[in-house]
Amino acid sequence: MTKLEMTEAIILAKAKKKMKWTEISAALSLSDVFLTSACLGQNTLSKSEAEKLATMLSLSEDVVAALQVFPNKGQGQAIPSDPLLYRFFEICYVYGPTIKEIIHEKMGDGIMSAIDFTMAIDKVEDPNGDRVKITLNGKFLPYKKW
Repeated sequence: MTKLEMTEAIILAKAKKKMKWTEISAALSLSDVFLTSACLGQNTLSKSEAEKLATMLSLSEDVVAALQVFPNKGQGQAIPSDPLLYRFFEICYVYGPTIKEIIHEKMGDGIMSAIDFTMAIDKVEDPNGDRVKITLNGKFLPYKKW
């Protein structure tokens, strides 16, 4: 089973069971962002996590196995060579589908505005190495029907 087939099976089963990523992730003691990313093929789960997910969503052993396969993150995408920009592209390639899925689940079908938008970049001191904190704050814009 490919990662794409795995993702399709999970999304269908999740919809059929009418479950949310937050419910599933809480049961697996994982963050909703990480779990969603794994289910969308960008991260892996342990055997026990994959089996628990499969039980919750009535998924096959093929899905359990595919969830444990290391992914090719962001494969096939053009990535800039600048190290800082590369990391932002990496975040979008690896977590972009997860961000989109969770925004849709929490807010509906729409986008985050980059026009009505603010961003803050902060340094967070940490004894294990300083960290960068980036906050993106964009207005939610639902798609309209006509």
